[in-house]
Amino acid sequence: MKQLKLTILFLIINFAGLALGNWFMGDAVQSEWYSNLNKAPWTPSGWVFGAAWTLIMICFSIYLGKLFLEDDSKKMKSTFLFQFALNVSWNFFFFNQHLVAFSLFTILLLTSLLFIYFFKLSTKVGNYKYLLLPYMIWLCIASSLNLYILVHN
Repeated sequence: MKQLKLTILFLIINFAGLALGNWFMGDAVQSEWYSNLNKAPWTPSGWVFGAAWTLIMICFSIYLGKLFLEDDSKKMKSTFLFQFALNVSWNFFFFNQHLVAFSLFTILLLTSLLFIYFFKLSTKVGNYKYLLLPYMIWLCIASSLNLYILVHN
């Protein structure tokens, strides 16, 4: 029952983070700046982003529910907050400030943190770690898109 409550809490927090990131993004996807960027040929259609992030946050919230059931230390809470801040701030740095290089640094740091969750914390959560795979895969794709924009613009 406690794990379910934690999962629901993380669903609320993570989807609030998505909403905040979306707010930071605003209408930047339709902006002249974004429209004129040379984007990677493998850039997905717009609807894919929403579908991917929905799946990612559901899986991540279930994972976090299990992780925080096993370890709700101050260090774990700080790690989660750092991940949250990186995830939300990427939208601001990339879409609002057009800081493409700094955005790449931010997303690579976020990706590294997810790999730490996967490999270093797997003993705490067992097979729940596989719920991180959609997030990790998406961050690798997003990092490649960010890198492409940095190199080709």
